Amino acid sequence: MLRIITEPFEAKQELQRISDRTHNEQIETQSAIVKEIISMVRKRGDKALLEYTEKFDRQVITQLKVSGSEIDAAYQQISRDLLKAIKLAAKKIEAFHQKRVPKSWVQFEEDNVVLGRRYTPVDRAGLYVPGGRASYPSTVLMNAIPAKVAKVPRIVMVTPPSQEGKINPSVLVAASEAGVTEIYRVGGAQAVAALAYGTETIPKVDVITGPGNIYVTLAKKEVYGTVGIDSLAGPSEVLIIADKHANPVHVAVDLLAQAEHDPMAAAILITDSAKLAQQVQTEVIKQLENHPRRILTEKAIAHYGVIILTENLIQAAELSNLFAPEHLELEVESPWELVEHIRHAGAIFLGNSTPEAVGDYLAGPNHTLPTSGAARYASALGVETFMKYSSLIEYSPVALQKVSQAIIDLTTAEGLPSHGNSVKYRIKNPHG
Repeated sequence: MLRIITEPFEAKQELQRISDRTHNEQIETQSAIVKEIISMVRKRGDKALLEYTEKFDRQVITQLKVSGSEIDAAYQQISRDLLKAIKLAAKKIEAFHQKRVPKSWVQFEEDNVVLGRRYTPVDRAGLYVPGGRASYPSTVLMNAIPAKVAKVPRIVMVTPPSQEGKINPSVLVAASEAGVTEIYRVGGAQAVAALAYGTETIPKVDVITGPGNIYVTLAKKEVYGTVGIDSLAGPSEVLIIADKHANPVHVAVDLLAQAEHDPMAAAILITDSAKLAQQVQTEVIKQLENHPRRILTEKAIAHYGVIILTENLIQAAELSNLFAPEHLELEVESPWELVEHIRHAGAIFLGNSTPEAVGDYLAGPNHTLPTSGAARYASALGVETFMKYSSLIEYSPVALQKVSQAIIDLTTAEGLPSHGNSVKYRIKNPHG
């Protein structure tokens, strides 16, 4: 049962506990395992990947790369309706991200000074797509399409194999539709290591994106600096702010939609309506009765599900900002008024007709979002994740002359004489 909290201090403590749920005593042991895996992949390449796949995924594979014929066959293995849905989602996601492409620019100032930025894509992007409990074609689309829009020349995807070393056909079709250039059947920390350092078969990439289990997350943390990463994704979470006008059936199913992801998923309701709180509590129990993922979902609800009762919606917004949720639903009468009080959230879903599932699958904005409070300083994955910019600077002789003494004074203060001389010599002899 979802516990109802009414005391403000207790509510803040509970939100902090949920936010810290990944900080467990096993982290040191898990980190040591990940470091060993990364070391072995760097030393032994493909052989290590095959051995770890047999050990952790219980699959004996001989071919890491997915062939074109496997991808072609995948199109025949999914329904027409699913293919149509994948294509629709891909179209909407691409349309949204096309509008977000950063543009190179220059500005011309006095004395022929030119300043600007030049944006270019990375050469290779590595996408991690989790397997395990379910297949995630939506994750493929959300990670690959921004890279495609950024014009990354080589988009490499890794995903753990399922039965008989196969990849779910919906995942393969999504990868094809999203512009992935090559796919490898390997997962876990070993896949992240392969992307970061390269093996005989898998190329070294520049950026790694995509969620995974704790071992994948720790591996991304370990290789950061060698490659760029999107974020250190924790278990998924939703926070719903609802008032008396919200439908308790809708609120309950949205909480369960998050809890069914993972035993560590968080499902939080903050409301100023005691009646709604009771109704949602009852409705969650009712909807769990015949839930196909009941055991997993009940575990998440029991450990990381809570209802917080506040005096008003402004207090609810303040608590939400404290938690900085990955997903925030505003199931209130005037969501656009309340959103003005929201400062920290990965994605905000406004109104009673906007369940999180809309954003998870095909609205367009990315569903790869900051978790565990990272929305205080981080944003969703986007085209920018796969691009970087170079500063452009050009000074004319006249412009250099005007600022020369200021530069020389600063270089002298820092004890760097050659820096100062690089300006002095040009002033004395501007034409070489």
